[in-house]
Amino acid sequence: MRARLVPPVTPDGRYIVVRGRLWRWANPHLSEAERTRMVGELMTARRAVGVARRAGDGDAESAAHVAVDAAKRALGERGPVWWDDGAPDLNRHMARTTNYAHWYVGLEGAP
Repeated sequence: MRARLVPPVTPDGRYIVVRGRLWRWANPHLSEAERTRMVGELMTARRAVGVARRAGDGDAESAAHVAVDAAKRALGERGPVWWDDGAPDLNRHMARTTNYAHWYVGLEGAP
């Protein structure tokens, strides 16, 4: 079994970095129970996408994508940002082109 690598998290906890790109991290203000429930719903929806895709069921796949989006919004990974200091949403930006660049370059193994 392969070990699951934990991606780097920006110092302010807003993003993880995957292959050099920032991805919004879940809202840390959610209760552990709420976060766990929403992650479960997200994983169920992601599995439903795969099942529908393999079955060639476009309607079911569309519904599953809607469920994925709803779970990600509830987690704070999409939709309005969960922080309130006015900082912009840099979701999907390359870390090296943002104000996280200096931090990112300092990570071991970062390109």
